[in-house]
Amino acid sequence: MSNITYKYIKQNSDVKTYIEHADKALESMGYTEHCGPHAAITAEAAYDILHTLGHPERECELAQIAGYMHDIGNCVNRANHAQTGAIMALNLLTQLAMPAEEIAVIISAIGNHDENTATPVNAIAAAVILADKMDVRRSRVRGEGDINDIHDRVNYACVQSRYYFSEDKSELFLDLIIDKEISSIMEYFEIFLQRMSLCRRSAEKLGISFRLVMNNSKIV
Repeated sequence: MSNITYKYIKQNSDVKTYIEHADKALESMGYTEHCGPHAAITAEAAYDILHTLGHPERECELAQIAGYMHDIGNCVNRANHAQTGAIMALNLLTQLAMPAEEIAVIISAIGNHDENTATPVNAIAAAVILADKMDVRRSRVRGEGDINDIHDRVNYACVQSRYYFSEDKSELFLDLIIDKEISSIMEYFEIFLQRMSLCRRSAEKLGISFRLVMNNSKIV
């Protein structure tokens, strides 16, 4: 085990720089927010998921680190950003003398988080996928957004978002309130169906079920 903590990674100036530049690149392409708030939300949720399910503390922290760094590859290119980010994380963490066994699970989680190429190859990857894909919220839209862009419209329509476990911890719920005056539930599924399918598979990797609740109705 190394002494490289989540707190250290979050304060690391190189990591901060890559996250900031990644977000600026995505902003120039019209994407929703992918900077500090999304990184921190993903990190904290990945930790919380594994912690709630009783995984070892260090494994939870490695998921937290992977969640925080998962989008750094966007500063190179949006295409294949998961794999690029994994290589960048490999270089950064190697320079920090983190053990190879810890680096391996972090970069596999980063390299497997994008829905186009993702597979929940281990518990950390599964937790990062779930944490990343469950971050649906109005505040991710920049300014007032572009009402003609379905991604902005669907995120802006999400006026409330939370996740929680069932009492016996066998089910993970994503509970959304969607303003149907802004976007229909059908539009949500038009862009998020692949992500929700990935969440289901990731939950299964953790031995639980994934459930989606929208406007107080269980959808999945």
